[in-house]
Amino acid sequence: MSAGNPLFSAPVPDAPAPDERQRFLRLLRTALAERRFQRLLLGRHEGEDASIERLTVRDIELRGERALSFLWRHKTKDVTKNHPLDEGLALVEQLLGRDFQQAHLDTLGEEVQLRFSRKGKPLLQVGKKTAAAAGGPEGEGAANPPGGHDRAKPRELSMAQPFWRDLGVTHELKGQAALVPAMARKWKQINKFIEIFGAAVRKAGLDTPSGEGRPVRVADFGSGKGYLTFAMHDWLRAQGLAPQVQGVELKQDMVALGNAAAARHGLAGLSFEHGDVRERGDQPLDVMVALHACDIATDHAMHFGLRSGARIIMCAPCCHKEIRPQMNTPAALRPLLQHGIHLGQEAEMVTDSLRALLLELMGYDTQVIEFIALEHTSKNKMVLAVKRPQDPSPSRRAELLSQLDEIKRFYGLRSQALETLLRVEGRLEVDGDVKRA
Repeated sequence: MSAGNPLFSAPVPDAPAPDERQRFLRLLRTALAERRFQRLLLGRHEGEDASIERLTVRDIELRGERALSFLWRHKTKDVTKNHPLDEGLALVEQLLGRDFQQAHLDTLGEEVQLRFSRKGKPLLQVGKKTAAAAGGPEGEGAANPPGGHDRAKPRELSMAQPFWRDLGVTHELKGQAALVPAMARKWKQINKFIEIFGAAVRKAGLDTPSGEGRPVRVADFGSGKGYLTFAMHDWLRAQGLAPQVQGVELKQDMVALGNAAAARHGLAGLSFEHGDVRERGDQPLDVMVALHACDIATDHAMHFGLRSGARIIMCAPCCHKEIRPQMNTPAALRPLLQHGIHLGQEAEMVTDSLRALLLELMGYDTQVIEFIALEHTSKNKMVLAVKRPQDPSPSRRAELLSQLDEIKRFYGLRSQALETLLRVEGRLEVDGDVKRA
């Protein structure tokens, strides 16, 4: 027998079972490559820094390039660091089994858990998600759905951000951030707002800064508890921009809550202050937001946005009291408007249509859209205006002014707050140029 004959060579031992740690890393890389990645959470920290509690990793885009955002949660602060994709993956590989003994990977369709035993043995579990868990409207949703390179990638908010717990939106469940059941509708509203906000930011060109770290200046009037204020700051930061977001609120306790949460989590460029839009001096702005400002407070907010040169104005009006008592019911509409509910709806429609016309006169593309479904709130309209590169032509301007006068004549209206504010400044003169803010 020939010793070199392979038929008679020594038996080959079975190949070692694949390393569960490496399998986890392959699943992570595949999820990122196929844009199914939602979130990676690393827990059971045993590294040198005893103040670290856990690490959350998200897939973001910085100046057109994908990156991994690492949110390090310490006992007294949170630190965010962004890494290029390959560098971030290499860092995750270093941390697994060394600094962190547990990992939870959320993808579209799967939940993957990796934990290390006391002896350092990796144990892997892979489970399928239900359709709702994979991307329901009230969960975190599909952060990165698959699609072509030209397809706009939605950027929903992450419930893993620790400030949501301060605001009462999330709580900790089995070591992870989970939505408080009573906040499900609120979370849906917040994400819907960010969807509209993000589209407006892109349309206005604010997502393509002219220089490194160009600030995006935002004022949120009537910010309340700060849900949308925090959401806008978080979304802008995830786009690689430098947000300067200010919440303005009349209730001092809400101002204190917002500032405390922003300071606790090291959110630079986010602040809250006590104030009223009608009493503020001019300040340069990119985005002016005022949701549910009562009656003519909405008009003052729009006027402030115009004076401040805002490229985006977002208002969800409330309490349309100014126009309704002025309205004369045209003969043709009397059978319809004899019912109080119809008259109220007509007053809302007329008021917001006039506001949209006036904003278009000032050089904005304007829309009156549904902000959130009626099942969630009756105050569901938003007036959205995005600045055009050029003001309307003289002929278009004359047409808009004619439409404005025609509506006022038809309903017998004597005044409308935003129109009055603009006329005082001489910005609605027929033959005059539109003065810029």
